[in-house]
Amino acid sequence: MKNLLFKGCATAIATPFTETGVNFDEFGKLIDFQISEGIDALVVCGTTGESATMTDTERKETMKFAVDRVAKRVPVILGTGSNCTKNAIELTKYAELIGADGALVVTPFYNKTTQDGLIKHYEAIANSTTLPIIVYSVPSRTGVNVTPNTCLELSKIPNIIGIKEASGNLSQVAEIAALCGDNLHIYSGNDDQVLPTLSLGGKGVISVISNIAPKKFTTMVHDFFNGDIEKATKVQLESIELINALFIEVNPIPVKAALNMIGYNFGIPRLPLVELSNKNKLILENALKNYGLL
Repeated sequence: MKNLLFKGCATAIATPFTETGVNFDEFGKLIDFQISEGIDALVVCGTTGESATMTDTERKETMKFAVDRVAKRVPVILGTGSNCTKNAIELTKYAELIGADGALVVTPFYNKTTQDGLIKHYEAIANSTTLPIIVYSVPSRTGVNVTPNTCLELSKIPNIIGIKEASGNLSQVAEIAALCGDNLHIYSGNDDQVLPTLSLGGKGVISVISNIAPKKFTTMVHDFFNGDIEKATKVQLESIELINALFIEVNPIPVKAALNMIGYNFGIPRLPLVELSNKNKLILENALKNYGLL
């Protein structure tokens, strides 16, 4: 069995921008809030963090700020993926240098490599670092699915320890679990499928909703692991309305709007993403009220 980076709920934390860069004051406030609410880990510069529209300098500054601000209170997992293997290696090496606890590495986007290419890509990154690596499979965004057989091959690499599975295909999750066992820890990448994933042996979730409801969603996962399935199921089902609202437009458009609604100053997403439409703001606001956040 490979070591766990975390068990429970990790927040795929959003990044607040100003016109000139990252708003580190607001970012620090959200980091501290997450930890005070009992989050199990933080994922920085992932999809929700808008890493795709950050320069490498901004990504590195944000990574360093997060590692320093967290100061080992919880594990910090840094998004170091790229569609260029060389760039992913550089970012992963930097993550190790500044003291990250692990790296989340999304599949190469746009290139749409083969499964053999995926294996070689991840092998090259893993061989460049001693950091634990979580593979991130989100075919709806990248155009590339990490198949169960590819997961089996990746699980043979010592420091590839997990996968964030966001295909939405629970049959695929089951097959990965059956093939890989504890050699590849599975984390749900979909907030609406956390408990089904945990029931198949998953170790937790890398979550969007926990940006705004860290305690409730973390408690849900812990309740499941502690055997209170009924209580955990109640929260999972109660959360569906808000989860749907947080994905009513492409992530992280809605979650940044939600953070602003509950009192943070996270600004708007960077182009080509735009501000949440007025019609959908009303839907999101109503979901936040129903969830007890407004």
